[in-house]
Amino acid sequence: MHPPPPRSGSGLGESDLLSGLGVREEDAERVACEHADRCGGCPVIALPYGEQLALKRGRVVQSVSRYPALELVYTEPVHPAEPIREYRTRAKLIVAPGGKLGLYAKGGGHQVVDIPRCQVVSPIVASVAASLRARIVRDEAEGGPLAPFDPNGSGVLRAVDLREVRPGDGEARVLVTLVVQRDRVTERAPLEEAARALAADEPCVAGVALNFHEGESPQILGSETTIVHGVSSAPDRIGLATHEATYGSFVQAHRGQAERVHATVIDLLGLGRSRHGKPERLKVLDLYGGSGAIALALAQAGADVHLVESFAPAIAHVEEAARKAKLPVLAEAADVASALRRFAEQNAEFDATVVNPPRRGMSPLARELLVRLDVPIVAYVSCDPDTLARDLDHFTRLGYGITTLRPLDMVPLTDEVETIALLRRSSPATPKVMWEDEEILVVDKGAHEPTTQQGEYASSLVARARRLPGASDAVPIHRIDVGTSGLVMLAKGPDVAAKWQAVLTAESARKIYVAGARGVTPSKGAITRDLREDGKMHPARTRYRRLAVASGHSVLRVVPEHGRTHQIRRHLAAIGHPVLGDDRYGHAPTNRFFEEKNALDRTFLHCVRLEFIHPRTQQRLIIEAPMPGDLRAVLERTSGPGTLRFLDHKNALGQSGVSSLPPPPDSHHDGGSALDIDSSTRTIRPEMVSDDDA
Repeated sequence: MHPPPPRSGSGLGESDLLSGLGVREEDAERVACEHADRCGGCPVIALPYGEQLALKRGRVVQSVSRYPALELVYTEPVHPAEPIREYRTRAKLIVAPGGKLGLYAKGGGHQVVDIPRCQVVSPIVASVAASLRARIVRDEAEGGPLAPFDPNGSGVLRAVDLREVRPGDGEARVLVTLVVQRDRVTERAPLEEAARALAADEPCVAGVALNFHEGESPQILGSETTIVHGVSSAPDRIGLATHEATYGSFVQAHRGQAERVHATVIDLLGLGRSRHGKPERLKVLDLYGGSGAIALALAQAGADVHLVESFAPAIAHVEEAARKAKLPVLAEAADVASALRRFAEQNAEFDATVVNPPRRGMSPLARELLVRLDVPIVAYVSCDPDTLARDLDHFTRLGYGITTLRPLDMVPLTDEVETIALLRRSSPATPKVMWEDEEILVVDKGAHEPTTQQGEYASSLVARARRLPGASDAVPIHRIDVGTSGLVMLAKGPDVAAKWQAVLTAESARKIYVAGARGVTPSKGAITRDLREDGKMHPARTRYRRLAVASGHSVLRVVPEHGRTHQIRRHLAAIGHPVLGDDRYGHAPTNRFFEEKNALDRTFLHCVRLEFIHPRTQQRLIIEAPMPGDLRAVLERTSGPGTLRFLDHKNALGQSGVSSLPPPPDSHHDGGSALDIDSSTRTIRPEMVSDDDA
């Protein structure tokens, strides 16, 4: 986690690390790949290759093991790559003063490390990079058009994007994208002349485009690209199919392994197999289709493919490639969620779906909408084990079972790993029961599901719980938000619901949450602020204690004393420390960063403990639900294992069981569990405002 205020300096924000390399400066010339900033400072390149593969499989196993619903899913050995050097066909390189053309150093701060002798980029890409580096050095000294961007000085060139293409029956060539700062480009003629000169020096350059970076955007590539020399696209053959490569478009890092991805998906979907003596043709939906490489390979193998890609310029190139090859590929430019909603409304039918989302994974909405299509089989291609495991866990609640995980080494000499998961339609998983007697059960609710059925959601906690033995008439005693996970009490029948509602709202009862809050809060406090519900203002008080600070943000235990709608979220937002990931009351830039960088796709809020006195036995019960896998992954990605170990040591993240006789609710004792909270903290009374949207 980084502190919430934006960085000063180059203007390229933290999410640039998603397409750059974080390595130690002494290692930078030995390795270049995406996301090596999570290698923990130990360069994978130094390990024997067999150990590298074991490490990659361990990453997948670790990510999946956070989720009890995935504990029986087997991870196959990682399929090795060949070659493991000089394989990378695309390089996004940052330009910096001093003639540097390289990648961000590990640890943030936007320090660029030059990598003139990188081992992993292909020779043709390395050759073009060397020519560009020489021109950058010269233009920096002479004030030429390719002078590097200096946030406190002059220059326009921020980055370059180099893409190798191979038509299959010809020599490799390179598409060059020059990323320039728009507000410093006063005229294009000098840049166009520089592009022509580069192509003259490097005959392998098929074309040059300008990409315009906007203001302080954290992304490397801007939204507008203009071709200034050479071709508008180039054929690029991977395996069975040839697609049209464009400037700045996504491509798998390793050509041979990309071909293996296509072959694996074809095998998992059963394409080409015969039924009744004839090859079976499947209708396949390809989501996040990109340049169409997977779709064209599937069509070549005998599928009718409908491709969906949000980047509109890619669609024309997919259609042109399909037309040339006479392949049945229908491509459309659309947001994946919008397309899925339309397909569901039209009752569209598909035999299988392939999803190949960006590193942040599928959005929760896209996962919900995909389930509405009732597709029997889904092949999920992922470049991030954490977001893959998070999404697969959600799919188990939505009615898909995971039958296999096939990792492969897409980016050799790093800890990065590509994984293909196969999902098959099944019954939604039942919720885990944390405590039960003859009248009630307390279950652990997952994120992204409502407590009771809501029209836009495929399922609900209550619907899943009613599949449990003896719970066919279950009704909720209380509710928690869709994006919140944790404990929910259900009555096994409506006839006892009122009695248990009184138990849970009694002064002796408590609900305790763990929350991630933006910024560093006071060490403890109480927030007293009336909240509007049903047109009326109601008193509300929330107590909290800060458990830990993780890279500039707070992990809190929170006790709402009244239980108003969105009480915790509204109260923390009122004191300037909204819940991370809260799309209603939170801080949008921080939420975007956490989704892109740390895989947080919901509110960081978990009901970790219920305390109440059982009306029959008069015994005081504590029921806890462990911190779910997605939130544990966020803490690991933001601050390493140290914060989790500390919180686990303090018993702050919940246990898988039931205990009784805790310290009194208002005890001043601060030992033992970090979830024991006192009521003597100072009160914060923020300015009163109306909350009409409660």
